[in-house]
Amino acid sequence: MAKLTNEEVIASLKEMSILELNDLIKAIEDEFGVTAAAPVAVAAVADTAAAAGPSEVTVTLTDVGATKVAVIKAVREITGLGLVEAKGLVDKCPSAIKENIKPEEAEEIKKKLVEAGATVEVK
Repeated sequence: MAKLTNEEVIASLKEMSILELNDLIKAIEDEFGVTAAAPVAVAAVADTAAAAGPSEVTVTLTDVGATKVAVIKAVREITGLGLVEAKGLVDKCPSAIKENIKPEEAEEIKKKLVEAGATVEVK
């Protein structure tokens, strides 16, 4: 059997109806054990997720800085914890202050903690 050129294959595809093209795709999938739609769908979902950024993030206190008391007060205000619990959270730095929150809320929390003298990471 003679090998077909790209132009010949394209010309024959142009002559097929939509139903014939659909049957051809199914036959190719069966013959080679592949699925035509899966890679495209996965790539589209990955691109959308990467472009949108994370929908939920965690604010982590990485360093208390020189003003530990101010950081403890900020942590109490943010979390609603009591003095002892907030101090414990600050003492075991690095520690997650808030988890699974919206990025906008995380930026506000980060701003408060940085103003208090802490170093914060948002992931």
